[in-house]
Amino acid sequence: MSRVMLQRQILHFLRPVTRCVSLPVPPRACSSKHAPPPENESLLENLSILGVDLASARRRQPGVLRRHLTNEQGLAHFLQSKGADQETVASIISRFPRSITRSCEHLEERWRLWRNVFRSDAEVLGVLSRSPESFFRSSDNKNLEENICFLMTLGITARDLHRLVTTAPRTFSNSVELNRSMVEFLKSVCVSFGGKDPERFARTVISRNLYVFIRSTGRIRANVELLSGSLRLSHAEALALFQSHGAQILDVSHESLKRNLESLRTKLRSLGCGEDELKRMILNYSLVLFVSSERLNQKLDCLMDGGIHVQQVVQKPKVLDFSIDCIRQRLHDLHGLGYDFQKSGIAVLDSSRKRFLAKLERLSSAENEDARSPS
Repeated sequence: MSRVMLQRQILHFLRPVTRCVSLPVPPRACSSKHAPPPENESLLENLSILGVDLASARRRQPGVLRRHLTNEQGLAHFLQSKGADQETVASIISRFPRSITRSCEHLEERWRLWRNVFRSDAEVLGVLSRSPESFFRSSDNKNLEENICFLMTLGITARDLHRLVTTAPRTFSNSVELNRSMVEFLKSVCVSFGGKDPERFARTVISRNLYVFIRSTGRIRANVELLSGSLRLSHAEALALFQSHGAQILDVSHESLKRNLESLRTKLRSLGCGEDELKRMILNYSLVLFVSSERLNQKLDCLMDGGIHVQQVVQKPKVLDFSIDCIRQRLHDLHGLGYDFQKSGIAVLDSSRKRFLAKLERLSSAENEDARSPS
């Protein structure tokens, strides 16, 4: 093939590429049609006058600052009429800017619904100040009212409703159907273990764990199956556990619960304990499964080094709730007074600070009297 022909073939293959490259490229400015609209300068000025932290508002819900229909003045007046000062109003808007999109009619209705749960405007304002999201996150007042009615018909007390609103307000953003499905699931758990009063069971679990409504039934089911299956609980043991302190661990991450359970099993096995001791410890105080494996091992080692027998911890596992520094200090104080753990037990270790200090004072007094008495 001649050199000329080769050049022609190369040019032939390059020609389509040349045509593609020569197509006009849209100017960069065309992309501006997808850019967000500018912020509302008048709104920014109003918010600045109210003392709102614009940087915080911009970071949390930037779209609100571009709106042209807002109710910042009405919101400020409404909150002030309920007892809020200017600083509180500014803080609420800074942390939940979407609050300025609620109409005065909506605010009045929502406040009325919350006052069905709380005893005073000051209580409502206190929760709103701590967590603006709990009041403003949902705009569906009808759904809120239906949820309150549903929970009251279930037999949830006014005290527990109060705790739900303050601790897990997202419960009331859920649809009633979603909350009802959780209640029905809890009832089915009771029935599966031979329980005779599923409604009471569900009510008790909710009272002991206010977060169940903001978790999935899948997570709760997995944790129930893990604990009942791994520990080989009888129906009576399962019902007793999940209606007591066990209810409080039902909503934790399944993987975390599984990991902590296996770590505790391994540690107890290394100390000469079997499945019976593991089961007994969790039935005595299941919240031990909240403790991470590393911290749990450190605390158990500290107690063993301090002369405590592992069987004593199995019987009184609440001692593992305390920090390792607290455990060390208490062991040191008691050893200094000649306290005999094998004879007197370890209940003193998991007492309140006030009771522990009172116990030390009594032990010290008894030691001083023994020292003064004639031999």
